[in-house]
Amino acid sequence: MRLLRVIATWTVGAVVGIVVVLTASVGIDYAVGTKRILDVTNVEVPASAGTPAVRAYVAKPTQPGPRPIVIMIHEFYGLNASITGKADLLARQGYVVVAPDTFRGSTTSWIPRAIYQTLTARPEVVNADLDAVVAWAKAQPGADPSRVAVMGFCYGGRTSLLYTLHDPSIAATVVFYGNPETDPQKLKAIKGPVLGIFGGADSSIPVAQVDAFRKGLETAGVRNRVTVYDGQPHAFVVDAAGIKAGGVQEQAWNDMLGFLKDSFEAPRAGIEAGNPEAASVPTSFTYLMALALEHVRDHRTHLH
Repeated sequence: MRLLRVIATWTVGAVVGIVVVLTASVGIDYAVGTKRILDVTNVEVPASAGTPAVRAYVAKPTQPGPRPIVIMIHEFYGLNASITGKADLLARQGYVVVAPDTFRGSTTSWIPRAIYQTLTARPEVVNADLDAVVAWAKAQPGADPSRVAVMGFCYGGRTSLLYTLHDPSIAATVVFYGNPETDPQKLKAIKGPVLGIFGGADSSIPVAQVDAFRKGLETAGVRNRVTVYDGQPHAFVVDAAGIKAGGVQEQAWNDMLGFLKDSFEAPRAGIEAGNPEAASVPTSFTYLMALALEHVRDHRTHLH
């Protein structure tokens, strides 16, 4: 019995120690990384009254306007060079690409902090910031305010979907391996088409959940194309270099390019009100733990 008490004491102590270390590491990472966001942004977007401006990276096409707008949302690490590189690559196709910092200055490569900043990002605040970003983008010279798409990766994929539920005037939505909403009663608020791109070996979003997403969209009457890339892990579209190198990253990217082209050329249906309830559901802690394990398992995701 005494041995069991000693083991229990040491176990509890070890757990407490790990929690303390991880908590301290989040604070340290924040303290040393406060300037990171300045290195990956080039504009400040005025936000709603009483709130700070939203920093963002804007990539502009060389083609004359008016050009469609794409709002590109980062993964749970925050806005970084992987996203800005993808924004530049997409802008070459003739899109005005705006990649906002939805974590308001917080960006990292440290998974514990990535989890923390995702958990503390309130969906209603993120949607309000995205409202400001979309309004600003529509007013830019050379941009077509009638054609706006939203896309994102990982956390950004889910955030893109939630934002479209909030603002169904969005012309098209692209979800790169974002934890999806599957309830057709919520999804029916979406009026534009949806593209879903997922990895068949992604343990954080099982194929069964992807199938439920596809079925939910179909039941809701939402035009969609949901593709599972066999054998691919979470976050398999790593960066612009990987896309240019060819293979499955280029294939998924080209799938997205074709979808955007078709979506912007298609006639729009009438726009109705969004679904505030569905658009304000926070990311679950359980999913974030599975996501963290997926990122640890596949070292490639540490690159972004």
